[in-house]
Amino acid sequence: MASSQEKYNKYICSPLGNESAVIDEKLMFVKIHMPWDVLCTYAEVLHIKLPIEPNDLSSRPSPWRFFSCITKHFYPSEDLITKETEFFTAPFEKNRLEYFYVKDRDQFFTQSMRSRMAYYILSRAPYEIRGKIKKFGITKLLDGGVYKAAYPLHDSRFNVRSKEEGCPSERLLLYEEWAHPKSFYKMQPLDLIRKYYGEKIGIYFAWLGFYTAMLAFAAIVGLGCFIYGFKTQDTSTWSKEVCHPEIGGAIVMCPQCDKDCTYWRLNSTCETSKKLCIFDNFGTLVFAVFMSIWVTLFLEFWKRYQAELEYEWDTVEFLEQEEQPRPEYEAKCIHERINPITRVKEKVPFTACGRCIRVSLGMGTVLFWLLLILASVVAIIVYRLAVFFSFSKKLRAQDLKELEPFKEYVTPQMATSVTASIISFVVIMILNILYERVAIWITDFELPRTKTEYENSLTLKMFLFQFVNYYSSCFYIAFAKGKVVGYPGQPVYLLGKYRNEECDPGGCLIELTTQLTVIMGGKAIWNNIQEVLMPWVKNLIFRYCTRVGSEKVIPRWEQDYQLQPIGKLGLFYEYLEMVIQFGFVTLFVASFPLAPVLALVNNLFEIRVDAWKITTQFRRIVPEKAQDIGAWQPILQGVAILAVATNAMIIAFTSDMIPRLVYYWSFSVYPYGDYSENTMEGYINSTLSIFNIEDFSNTSKPEKTPYWFNNITTCRYRDFRYPPGHPKEYEYSIYYWHVIAAKLAFIIVVEHIVYLTKFILSYIIPDVPDAVKEQIKREKYLTQVILHETNLKLMEMESFPKSARLLECLFFFFFSTK
Repeated sequence: MASSQEKYNKYICSPLGNESAVIDEKLMFVKIHMPWDVLCTYAEVLHIKLPIEPNDLSSRPSPWRFFSCITKHFYPSEDLITKETEFFTAPFEKNRLEYFYVKDRDQFFTQSMRSRMAYYILSRAPYEIRGKIKKFGITKLLDGGVYKAAYPLHDSRFNVRSKEEGCPSERLLLYEEWAHPKSFYKMQPLDLIRKYYGEKIGIYFAWLGFYTAMLAFAAIVGLGCFIYGFKTQDTSTWSKEVCHPEIGGAIVMCPQCDKDCTYWRLNSTCETSKKLCIFDNFGTLVFAVFMSIWVTLFLEFWKRYQAELEYEWDTVEFLEQEEQPRPEYEAKCIHERINPITRVKEKVPFTACGRCIRVSLGMGTVLFWLLLILASVVAIIVYRLAVFFSFSKKLRAQDLKELEPFKEYVTPQMATSVTASIISFVVIMILNILYERVAIWITDFELPRTKTEYENSLTLKMFLFQFVNYYSSCFYIAFAKGKVVGYPGQPVYLLGKYRNEECDPGGCLIELTTQLTVIMGGKAIWNNIQEVLMPWVKNLIFRYCTRVGSEKVIPRWEQDYQLQPIGKLGLFYEYLEMVIQFGFVTLFVASFPLAPVLALVNNLFEIRVDAWKITTQFRRIVPEKAQDIGAWQPILQGVAILAVATNAMIIAFTSDMIPRLVYYWSFSVYPYGDYSENTMEGYINSTLSIFNIEDFSNTSKPEKTPYWFNNITTCRYRDFRYPPGHPKEYEYSIYYWHVIAAKLAFIIVVEHIVYLTKFILSYIIPDVPDAVKEQIKREKYLTQVILHETNLKLMEMESFPKSARLLECLFFFFFSTK
């Protein structure tokens, strides 16, 4: 049996009868309708705001009005989607109906409002009472298999206009002007999206569209920085020294692992050093600072835009008490307590002690899974250490003929980084699937009161997990790899067995870029395939298995039943996907300036894919009220604050920019250098320390040496240490302490400047535009006037009988005395 709410011009809250399915006669559809009195009653219960008077405040002219002849082509056709009249609104009250703007009862409550009220009733309708146990709600019936589905209907097919008289066919309009690929360049019809799907869907697409538009500015600057790095890669002095046969070719580097690795020449990393110049340059520093400012502007302008939507969509005063408890919560309310606000007895599902136990178990489970993720990261690190030995042995060999065309590009570090990134991505995807079920189970166990509380709790758990899952490998490469390796004669070992891996002579930045490219690109491709192909293939298979003859007409409710259901979490995964992407764009942008470009391209597809998916492949979602993007807003703000620190630390500790600046300004000239003026010449030689090969321990000494390794007594390694024979042999040199001081000073100065700028911007940009403030005040004034007039009428009605009785007594007294 399937449950359905048929959408025509009105709904009823009583069954219209059962309809047998055309495809499967065993399947029955129950159609639901809501009469006018029920609509009015539950509109008041749910505090739905409805129009009271047309908006008489003139809108401010757009600064783009002079270019309307051009910009009109980027908006949905006004002939198809007309602009709706703006109204001042107030919470509906049944006894004040005459003050509301009711032109047509069938159109007074929108489709989304009707669906909300119908679902509210269905989710609380009792169906069985056994002793003290009361069972209610359509959700439990769906879970028990009594009903297969319950959903509001689309108003037409997505590509065919409805033949019903008066049906607006809004689904068709949304498909043609929003979800169709030919409309990819058009702005989104947000008011129609909100009207058809509800505020929650509308606010998501509004946020996604605003985020994508802001990404365009970041993408342009990031692409400019990339082009600058690409054009200047051949002019880099230190890269030329690495590739020079008499400089880089004459420098013999020490083995990077024990026994199996051998000596190698520095110029074997020539191509890697050139690619590193594309991302490790002064343009990247400018871009990192720009992104810190950009993310502040994005969040502040979004608050303003969100305030406008809150007013236009009547969610300004969407208070917590308006949101009703979840049916799952109400079903388990067996304990009584005194409400601390109303001082009235109320029922709750558990005592304070029980709640503490549930929260503690939930936190313990989350902590366990976070430790499991860290364990997987350690496993990936061990893989990197183990496989690096093998790659170092094979890829340094001079007789490797099969890789000859790519030999200069394939280094042990690059091969290890690429394979580890792919394995890390696969592990991330697997852990995501497992933890998703765990997070939902924990949140169900905690039993939050409202759906907003449920989603916020689940959001925090899932984001915390995803943050560690996606970013932990990036944090390892950026801030841990190559930082504690010792020196060739005394290396540092992980778990007492695996020698810590080192970075390329140019640093670990190129490996971090590779990791970000693999994870961002792989995640975008996988998500788009999953979002497009899976629902389309499922619907295709279902239609193929249930096809009927062409002479049979399949009704609207049965066509919608063949579509895919929206998950219980709705847009949760769409938000999660975008916020994780936001983290990649902001947290590590100093190492990958093309991240905003990739994000922009992905989001342009994402908007249309999501629109196509919910319009053509899914049943109509039950509309929900939403004031903002919920718990995602503070998460975005937290990521923005963290991004300043991570980017400053990437430039300081992961890139080679600070050591190059220290050399240029201090160690290339007197008293440390031999040059008469500041220069980058000699930088490579000054940053590679010398090691005497006789000082190798028996466990570290290489077993084989290259054929060209003759009469060589020393090798070089990446560090700032005194050479053999020095009184402070193999201890950190003065150069090292200068570099550390410069890195710390850079972090402190940059962070303080950027945080101060962010604070000033946040202060001077108001969260609510002045025009919106005026309209809110005007609406409150009109609401107060209506309440005042209603109270006056009630007082007149109450006082009229008393005055009439008084006149009657006076009249009787006058005639009796006569």
